[in-house]
Amino acid sequence: MTAHQAFSKLSALCARSEHCQHDMLEKMRQWGVSAEDQAAVMQRLVSERYVDDARFARAFVLDKVRYNKWGRRKVEQALWLKHIDKQTAAEALDDISDEEYVAVLRPLLKQKRKSTKAQSEYELTMKLIKFALGHGFTMDIIRQCIDVDDEDEFLD
Repeated sequence: MTAHQAFSKLSALCARSEHCQHDMLEKMRQWGVSAEDQAAVMQRLVSERYVDDARFARAFVLDKVRYNKWGRRKVEQALWLKHIDKQTAAEALDDISDEEYVAVLRPLLKQKRKSTKAQSEYELTMKLIKFALGHGFTMDIIRQCIDVDDEDEFLD
């Protein structure tokens, strides 16, 4: 595939949805585009603003937190796998407040509590914490959702 063909395909793809540089380079590798042409195409995609890792990171974070119900750590790891630099990822992640993470986690824990069997409140709490950690939520957010003295107020 030529550089011109790769640019045409990738610019059309980027016009439909956000993508990061890593994804675009991976597609070109799969298509057999030479390393020299990959660099030229990527430079053009970035200069014409088809690809912007900061814009991608913001959209990715919002999508994963609001729709996939992921916590900060899971999103952070996914951005790392996409080769988004730490500063860009941190800025995108900081756009989401703790209150929004709590608003996402609280209904998840309520639902999980209904379907979880446990012999004691302690065991139930540990299972819910493990569940929340698995979704990438941090302990400070988890505590805001489950640390109450009165069992009747638990997750209300």
